[in-house]
Amino acid sequence: MNSERVLSSVLSDEKELAGFQTGFVQRPDVVFAVSSAEGVAAAVRHAADRDLPIGIHATGHGLPGPVEGGVVISTRRMDGVTVDAGARTARVEAGVRWGQVVAAAEPYGLAPLNGSAPSVGAVSYTLGGGLGILAREFGYAADHVRSLDVVTADGRAHHVTPGSDLYWALLGGGHAFGVVTAMEIGLVPVRTLYGGSLAFDGRDVEPAAVLRAYEEWTRTVPDRVTSSFAAVPYPDLPALPPRLRGRYVASVRVAHTGPDGDRLVAPLREIGPVLSDSLREMPYAESHTIHSDPDFPHTYYGDSAVLGELDVELVTGVLARTGPDAGAMCVVQVNHLGGALGRAAPNSVPYREGRFLVRLLTMADRERARAILDPAFGLLAPVTLGRAVNFAFGAGDRGAGLYDAGTRRRLAGLKSRYDPANLFRRNYGVSG
Repeated sequence: MNSERVLSSVLSDEKELAGFQTGFVQRPDVVFAVSSAEGVAAAVRHAADRDLPIGIHATGHGLPGPVEGGVVISTRRMDGVTVDAGARTARVEAGVRWGQVVAAAEPYGLAPLNGSAPSVGAVSYTLGGGLGILAREFGYAADHVRSLDVVTADGRAHHVTPGSDLYWALLGGGHAFGVVTAMEIGLVPVRTLYGGSLAFDGRDVEPAAVLRAYEEWTRTVPDRVTSSFAAVPYPDLPALPPRLRGRYVASVRVAHTGPDGDRLVAPLREIGPVLSDSLREMPYAESHTIHSDPDFPHTYYGDSAVLGELDVELVTGVLARTGPDAGAMCVVQVNHLGGALGRAAPNSVPYREGRFLVRLLTMADRERARAILDPAFGLLAPVTLGRAVNFAFGAGDRGAGLYDAGTRRRLAGLKSRYDPANLFRRNYGVSG
């Protein structure tokens, strides 16, 4: 294996398989800790020669489930980022996290189409579509990929560009077609934005009332506004800030690159007494503070539903099932879609006609999570178009509903061509 290091036992180096989602245990037969595309190809050939399933591990945010046996390819050492300011592009390797890309682009007044958490892996996020902070203005991160370098199941390396069927399949199909070792992405000329969060105490304003006002507000905003609603019943724990301990908090998070930010959010400030207000002009490098996602590993399960429209009464029912009386801490998030997200692109990201995305997370074991989440998503079934690959967090079926029928058929055909033995089956999507 040249200079590549092979770990024969997970127990000999648990850090290699440590990830953000701690609810799953990974016990593969072999872990390949790679640092190059050549190492990836060798690892894939090793698995193919022995007909072993392959999993890919970078940050461990979106693991679909536990791993027993087979091969895991750890890409965390492949962490190179190169920015071409003139071309407004960045080349990112397989183990790069979004925080690295933001930091590399910031000196040039450029920004990637990253998500809300800087610790998320850039490649996996983009292969699943990539619903980012500026999504309504610029579309999915997958829509801005210039090229990808990928090792397919036969151990061969490919450089794919728009127009290739493999390009189409990878961007939306996730890890089902190979190991992406690097990708070239487009950057956008954004140095600053107006953004932050408005939070309301559920004792002063019911979360359902905040949701209703939020839905009405989304009908009035331009495409340069990307936003979401969240409701979280925080436990009464000393580790939490005093303003959150024991409170049921509803919040609206906003990112806007145009002028008159304060005027646009004025209706939100009229909803009721505000628990906290962080809306401000900020450097793009501070955009992760809009959502302030947890930066520590923990156990969670969840799923998502792409909705044709937001039926406030149905989502109010979801809030009732996931609030303080749910028996476990739950997070409800509603993302406003539309805008550039609805535009056609040469990739397999589905459900572009969706107007909202509902995401539910539960901090509990899988059985308890399913007991809470399944009935909640059942309420949304009448208005659900499907699920989102990036927000299927181990609680539901690995494959059902992730693609519309036409997209799934095309992906399945390409799967049989590029991975006939189904080596890449430890993922969401066509091989779930």
